[in-house]
Amino acid sequence: MREVVLDTETTGLDPATGDRVVEIGCLELLNHVPTGRVFHRYLNPQRTMPAEAHAIHGLDDAFLADKPLFTTEVEALLAFLGDARLVIHNADFDMRFLNAELEKTGRPPLDRDRAVDTVRMARKRFPGAPANLDALCRRFSIDLSDRTLHGALKDARLLAEVYLHLIGGRQPGLDLATATAVPTTISERTDRHPRPHAPSEAEAAAHAAFLDRLPEPVWRRA
Repeated sequence: MREVVLDTETTGLDPATGDRVVEIGCLELLNHVPTGRVFHRYLNPQRTMPAEAHAIHGLDDAFLADKPLFTTEVEALLAFLGDARLVIHNADFDMRFLNAELEKTGRPPLDRDRAVDTVRMARKRFPGAPANLDALCRRFSIDLSDRTLHGALKDARLLAEVYLHLIGGRQPGLDLATATAVPTTISERTDRHPRPHAPSEAEAAAHAAFLDRLPEPVWRRA
């Protein structure tokens, strides 16, 4: 089963008012195990960055000025996504922005039903508890020491760990378990002489006496 953990950073909260995607980070899972394949792009939004958004992800106009436009990266993005299930934290937000960008390029929208929303998963599993990414990382003891600002690929990596805990848990670090060799000792086989199984004369006599007491014993039928 192929899944893609996905996150975006944007210029604001609503693509309908002109906000754009400025960063996309994706991480591939196969059977819930990271493969190491990622898709990561910074994008020029063709508009100025509001101070509120800059405070969240730290991406400013100067940094994004020479980055590609979404339209030049859309084919690579869609090829990476393929038909995989999408794992997204607050899926409605990211899907709305991605579909707005796809619409601008004349591409069909992504189907919302293919997205797994980890916010909903967390709220269902931990009713009443905070469901933001930071809170879930702390709950599952996932290292947040280098997350001073949001970043799409960084957050996708954290979300992959959170997701795997939400669906049942696995070892921290998203690495395949390393098989530990169990030492085996092969001892030499000692041949034993076959045990005698024929009855002794006394045992045969006792058996015959027992049969004499039975009416038509099957042991004496021809």
